[in-house]
Amino acid sequence: MRKRIIIRSCFLMIFLLWGCESEKQSVPDPQHNILFIAVDDLRPELGVYGNQIIKTPNIDQLANAGSLFTKHYVQVPTCGASRYSMMIGMRPRKRVHIGNNVFYKETANQSEKEQPESFVHHFKRNGYTTVGIGKLSHSVDGRVYGYKEQPSEVKEMPHSWDRFVFNPGKWKTGWNAFFAYANGENRQSLNNQVKPYEMGEVSDEGYPDGLILKSALEELKKMKDQQKPFFMGVGFFKPHLPFNAPKKYWDLYERSKIPIAPDPFIPEGINPASIGRMGEFYNYQLSDEKPNLDHPISDGYARKLIHGYYASISYVDNLIGKLIQGLKSLEMDRNTIIVLWGDHGWHLGNDLKWGKHSLFERSLKSTLIIKLPDNTPTQKKIDTVVESVDLYPTLLEYCGIRSPYDLDGKSLLGLMKFKPPKNERVAYSYFKNGISLRNDRYRLTKFYRKEKPRLELYDHKTDPEENHNIAEYNKELIKSLMPLLDEATPKFYHEY
Repeated sequence: MRKRIIIRSCFLMIFLLWGCESEKQSVPDPQHNILFIAVDDLRPELGVYGNQIIKTPNIDQLANAGSLFTKHYVQVPTCGASRYSMMIGMRPRKRVHIGNNVFYKETANQSEKEQPESFVHHFKRNGYTTVGIGKLSHSVDGRVYGYKEQPSEVKEMPHSWDRFVFNPGKWKTGWNAFFAYANGENRQSLNNQVKPYEMGEVSDEGYPDGLILKSALEELKKMKDQQKPFFMGVGFFKPHLPFNAPKKYWDLYERSKIPIAPDPFIPEGINPASIGRMGEFYNYQLSDEKPNLDHPISDGYARKLIHGYYASISYVDNLIGKLIQGLKSLEMDRNTIIVLWGDHGWHLGNDLKWGKHSLFERSLKSTLIIKLPDNTPTQKKIDTVVESVDLYPTLLEYCGIRSPYDLDGKSLLGLMKFKPPKNERVAYSYFKNGISLRNDRYRLTKFYRKEKPRLELYDHKTDPEENHNIAEYNKELIKSLMPLLDEATPKFYHEY
C-alpha cells in the first residue's frame, strides 16, 4: 500500500511540474518595441544596394543583419502623400491622397474615431508608448503651418503620439530647420537666394539632423526601464534638398570619381509631360546652373550635386549608426524591430530631371530594410516586388496585433521567413494624372491627360533605366496587364 502511495505521489509531482512548465511556456513574450527610421528622399543609393562609391557602412551593417528589399516601391512620389499612404496601409482613394497636404485635410483637427488615424495610433491603442521625433508625417515637427509662418498648435496626427519631440535649435522653427544652413539662416529667411548645397565647417549638431539624433537618444533613455513597449519614429531630413552636410562627409569622396547619371536624356517614345516639373529645385535661385528639359546641366555641376547628395547620405548614415548603437548600449535592441524606410526616390539627372514627382522607377523605388529582434534568421536579400503599404500589416503580424480594418498591404513576414509568395506581387503608384503598375519585369503607366502617348511600358529585363517606351509595340502584353491596373485605379482619375 505504502509503495502504491509513493508511486502515485511521484506521478502527481511529475504532472504538476509538467503543468507548471506548460503554463510557463504558454505565457506570451513581452511585446516587441519598434524603432521606425524614415529618411527623406532616400533612393536606394547605398553600398548594400550595389553602389561601390557611396560610404554607408552603418546602414549596410543593418541590412546585413536584417532583410534588404531590393524592389520596394512607394505609393506616391511626394513626401506627405507617401507617408500618409504608408501610415494607413492603404493606396490613394481620393484626390487629396496624392498631395502633400493630405495630413492637413484628413487627420488634423479631426476628432478621434473608431478607425485609427495611423498605425502609430493603433499601436498606441494597443498599449504602446508612442514617441515621434523629426519628420514623420509631412511637417517636420508634426504641426500644421506654412513655411514662412510661426508654428501653430494644430497637430497633423493629433491622436497618434504620446509625445512629439523636435528641437529646431538656432533655426527656431521646424520649417526653418528643414531648409537650414550652417550659419542659422534658412531658405525662407534668405528669400530663396541660396545654393542647393553647402559644405559646412560644423559638427554633426551643426545641422538639424544632429539635433534629431540627440533627442532620439534622450528619448530612448527615458523608455529604458518602462514596462510598456514603445513605438519610436525618427525622421531624418537629409538627403532632401538642400544638400547640406558637415565638411567631413564631403571629404569622404573624390568628386572626379563620382559617376553621373547614365541616362541624362528624355526616354524615347514619351511626352515630356511625363517627366514633370522641377519647381522644388528652382527654389534654390543661386544654383550654379538651372536644369531644364531642353538639355542636361554640365557634367561638372552634375558631379557637384551628386557629391552633395552622397555627403548628405553619409551624414545621415553616421547618425543612424549612432542611434542603433545607443539602442544596443541600453540593451534595448534585443526586443526591438528596426525599420529603415525611404519615403521615395529621386532623379539625380536621370531623364534630365533633378527631383522626384514622377512615375518613373527613379522616383518610386526607395530604400527598405527590416531587422527583427535577437538576430532572428531571415531572408537577407528579397527581390520580390513590395509596396510601402505592406509595412502596416507586417508590423501588426509580428507584434501579434489584429488589423483594425482591411488593409491594401500584405505582410512581408512570409518573404522574410523564406516563404515564396503564393502569387505574383505588384506595386501601385500614383501621382497627379497618372497611375503606374510595377511587377517583377514590367512597369506599365497610364496617364489621364490630353498629351499623348498616354500609355508607357518599360521592360526592366532589357531596359532597367526605363529609356524606351515600348507600349506601341506590345499591345497584347498591355491588354494582359491592364485589368490589374484598372482594378487599382481610383474613381477620381476618370475626372481628368
